[in-house]
Amino acid sequence: MNKALKIDFVSDIVCPWCAIGLAGLNTALERIGPEARVELAFHPFELNPGLPAAGQVHLEHITEKYRISADQARINREQIRARAASVGFTMNRDDASLVYNTFDAHRLIVWAGEQHAQAALKAALLKAYFTDGKNIAEHAVLADIAAQCGLDGAEAAQVLASDRFAQEVRDEETLWAQRGINSVPAVVVNDRYLISGGQPPEVFEQQLRAILADEAGA
Repeated sequence: MNKALKIDFVSDIVCPWCAIGLAGLNTALERIGPEARVELAFHPFELNPGLPAAGQVHLEHITEKYRISADQARINREQIRARAASVGFTMNRDDASLVYNTFDAHRLIVWAGEQHAQAALKAALLKAYFTDGKNIAEHAVLADIAAQCGLDGAEAAQVLASDRFAQEVRDEETLWAQRGINSVPAVVVNDRYLISGGQPPEVFEQQLRAILADEAGA
């Protein structure tokens, strides 16, 4: 009998390691295949909750936030680009790219959960931001992304124009902070095991198989 893997993926849309980690996790799950019954849910974490909707220039944001030089920021960005490419994800970021507030995008992901479409929307948002350079704080952009995922674009626009799911996002952020999650991506498996960071597929597969073995022996 295949075993259950309940996976809670805590992340932000503007977090490059979250995009890398999700790609790695998905590949690992494909390799595990029918050996496990997977229940995957996405939860909000805001790296930059104070950012305005208009965003901030990427190079300025990174150097200010992490107190590193522009040259170091560029080196880091190229390393991240290479890691992303290794798991099949394309990052098109440069000095002038913008970093956006993600609160409304998180609200839309909660809404998509009611439509059983979280995974599709999450993947589309990551691509829109990192690959296509879209403003994922703009409501029209978000509604269009939702529609491209097969969701009701008009309903998405109505959600965004209201304050629906705002409290749910805040409550989830508080809950995961209380559980000790202070960096992302954080992958919590079966409410007991934590896999941190944008791990490569091999690491995710190894750890998930170890969890399955541990659960089977419990």
